Amino acid sequence: MRIIRGKYGRRRFDVPTNITARPTTDFARENIFNVIDNLYDFDSEPTALDLFAGTGAITFEFLSRGCSMVTAVEKANTQYNFIKKVAQELNAQDHLRLIKGDALQFVKMATSGYDIVFADPPYDLPDFGEIPRLVLESKVLKPTSLFIMEHSKKYDFSSLPHFLEHRAYGSVNFSIFDMEK
Repeated sequence: MRIIRGKYGRRRFDVPTNITARPTTDFARENIFNVIDNLYDFDSEPTALDLFAGTGAITFEFLSRGCSMVTAVEKANTQYNFIKKVAQELNAQDHLRLIKGDALQFVKMATSGYDIVFADPPYDLPDFGEIPRLVLESKVLKPTSLFIMEHSKKYDFSSLPHFLEHRAYGSVNFSIFDMEK
């Protein structure tokens, strides 16, 4: 796993071989963060939520670029422990709230919002297509939040409220929602 840019930029970490996550490719991650950089000012030290955190690549990219606090939600032991280990190596624990649990339950139970929310659920998750609506109707979003959903090309979320745009990088697709729109 490579952190692309920011204060931890170019740092590399060996992902455990028994990890069950499907990490976002470096190419797709670099491109979607270029889009996010143009939509949200990281100088304002936003807060971010990484749902289905997997390897933590998105989490650490947010931290590297200046988020004041990132909450990462991951259920699998291997991925959770890897994120925890990398956070310790980066000495980033003070800016990371790592939650071992179900991301959808977290969304349903949330009582406060984040500036940026990123969701990268397993593509074979039951009711995958309902996740954006669940997030959009939850309290994890503020009136000024940006929400990014990673998905396969078989989904089209453009009819949902606050939809801003769709981006595709290879086989990786992102739907971007702006709560101000």
